Amino acid sequence: MADDAGAAGGFRGGFGSGLRGRGHGRGRGQAEDKEWIPVTKLGCLVKDIKIKSLEEIYLFSLPIKESEIIDFFLGASLKDEVLKIMPVQKHTHAGQRTRFKAFVTIGDYNGHLGLGVKKREDK
Repeated sequence: MADDAGAAGGFRGGFGSGLRGRGHGRGRGQAEDKEWIPVTKLGCLVKDIKIKSLEEIYLFSLPIKESEIIDFFLGASLKDEVLKIMPVQKHTHAGQRTRFKAFVTIGDYNGHLGLGVKKREDK
């Protein structure tokens, strides 16, 4: 019992991963070799190659809720560009709180374009 106490986190019982409530992170730096498992009905149709292009999806105004659908059709031809990063201030009782707002475009230079907007605190 005392021999394996160090591997289980000392005399604290051995439960948990030793991160002490700091979360598991966002998975940066890990290889993305997992196979895509579709969640939506549209994703299943795309993976089974029953839909041949993005234009078929746009023709019926279907919402694309999985990013893997875009990766399936456009893949390596996607290019992204950061348009603007601007500070945004919110006034609180304790003073001002500054966040940053980023605008990013993504597209394939062939008529397909996307716009992303995100606000976040400075880290």
